[in-house]
Amino acid sequence: MSSSLPALFCLGPLPKPSLQALPSSLVPLGTPVTVRCQGPPGVDLYRLEKLKSSQYFDYGVLSFSAMEKRFAGVYRCSYQNGSRWSLPSSQLELVATGVFTKPSLSAQPSAAVSPGMDVTLRCESQYGFDRFALYKEGDTGPYKRPEQWYLADFPITTVTAANSGTYRCYSFSSSSPYLWSAPSDPLELVVKGNSVTPSWLPTELPSSVTESSEAPGRLSPSLVNQGSTAESSRNITILPEASDPPAGPALQRYTEGNLVRICLGAVVLIFLVGILAEDWHSRRKPPRRRGRAAHRPLPPLPPRPQT
Repeated sequence: MSSSLPALFCLGPLPKPSLQALPSSLVPLGTPVTVRCQGPPGVDLYRLEKLKSSQYFDYGVLSFSAMEKRFAGVYRCSYQNGSRWSLPSSQLELVATGVFTKPSLSAQPSAAVSPGMDVTLRCESQYGFDRFALYKEGDTGPYKRPEQWYLADFPITTVTAANSGTYRCYSFSSSSPYLWSAPSDPLELVVKGNSVTPSWLPTELPSSVTESSEAPGRLSPSLVNQGSTAESSRNITILPEASDPPAGPALQRYTEGNLVRICLGAVVLIFLVGILAEDWHSRRKPPRRRGRAAHRPLPPLPPRPQT
């Protein structure tokens, strides 16, 4: 076999970079935001692109001095070292907020409840929006809810003290998923007494999201009213996923270690394949046929003596 075959096993796409929006991927109109692609040290070229458009940029940092509606959308990035390109980053959804009038947020039956009770947070708009997002300070994870018009109900069953906090919500349309309303006025949910077990009971697991709002304080999405499961990709993710390789020197060691293990495995595999091929070839050889000895006539008998 060719000696270059083990090298082919070692080649492959480079690890994907991380992509994030600073200070947040929820950006009020008119405020600055920076989209940053981060790969390992010594990258030759970054490629930052806006999906579903022909726009791309050959650098890793994209800064907008004032957010506009046309900047909202889905972004991703990759990088190049030599002739090799990395895997694309996770997608980043950059959302413009403050495009529409803020909705209202209320609690039923009350914003002050006892542990064990059920409470429903209702986000309601005067316009016919069919998507809503509910955020709680210090909490993470959007939850998908059935599609509704004008309002969305977010039930919390068997509340605990962990559900206490400040909530805000947004409204938007599925036809323009990256143009959101201004946030609602804050709602303070108070759970009287002490409890131990959190009681959020979503129908689907949350995806990793960490956001901040234009309202004072840092906010993280708690629930998202998103509609049908076919549109599940709208969850906003601005930080590297937990499964991403570490960045910086740790990423370099991580990558080198993986390449060494892959190369050793490839060499062992090629050696074993060679042994098996040789054994198979030897078994396939037909046995050597032995030719029959030539049948030679017996010598004539000696003449009988005459008497």
